[in-house]
Amino acid sequence: MNMKYITKVRANLSIYTKKKTANILEGSYNSLYKGKSMNFEDLREYVIGDNVKDIDWKASARSNKILIKQYIAEKKHNVLFILDSGKKMLADTRDLDSKKDVALMAIGTIAYLVDKHRDSISAIYRGKNNIKLFPFKTGLYNIEKILTTYEREMDTENNLEDLINYVLKFIRRRMIIFIITDIDGMNNISEETLRRLSLLHDIMFINISDALMTGYNAFDLDQGSYIPDYILEDEQLKKLELEIKTRNI
Repeated sequence: MNMKYITKVRANLSIYTKKKTANILEGSYNSLYKGKSMNFEDLREYVIGDNVKDIDWKASARSNKILIKQYIAEKKHNVLFILDSGKKMLADTRDLDSKKDVALMAIGTIAYLVDKHRDSISAIYRGKNNIKLFPFKTGLYNIEKILTTYEREMDTENNLEDLINYVLKFIRRRMIIFIITDIDGMNNISEETLRRLSLLHDIMFINISDALMTGYNAFDLDQGSYIPDYILEDEQLKKLELEIKTRNI
């Protein structure tokens, strides 16, 4: 498989920190599981990105390999991406970047870092014919397949509420969930649905900003035409638009 998106993520990945380090992926994140699920299970060979505090120095000396202690909880992170695949994702951001490209880079970057912890990754979105759900897997080929398929099937009539209800009904495991959408997508998810989802899982929204309707040439995806100049240049409308967008952020 051509690893187009993974190559792009690697080329653009930058991590900023106040602490000096020789490894951009140094560190860890807390498990969703606590107590006995953190019991030691076995040893495995060290890979770049592992926490050096987990190295078993005695076992490493006996085997002439750097071995790291593996805990049961390390295998139990399941990361799900709920993806907005609606036509509006083909528009531009406020900085005039493609919303689609920003979404793909955000998904790819998070998934790439998650894969370094050997956690399972899945994604769900509304395809052109039906809901597309990827099985939980590890590995860069899995990430590349998700990104490639999602990019190809964007431009649908999407409903995030339906996707979330599908997840609540059919996926029976604890997850870290990233919802990739924009302000409109966020506003169309009911509080009750979010409450039910948050009771079971950890959730994070990634909001892809919309371009402003006023101030420059803007294309209306719904109408399939450019917005007239008298609207673009209306100062009162521009002020109102900024107020609404600021209030919804």
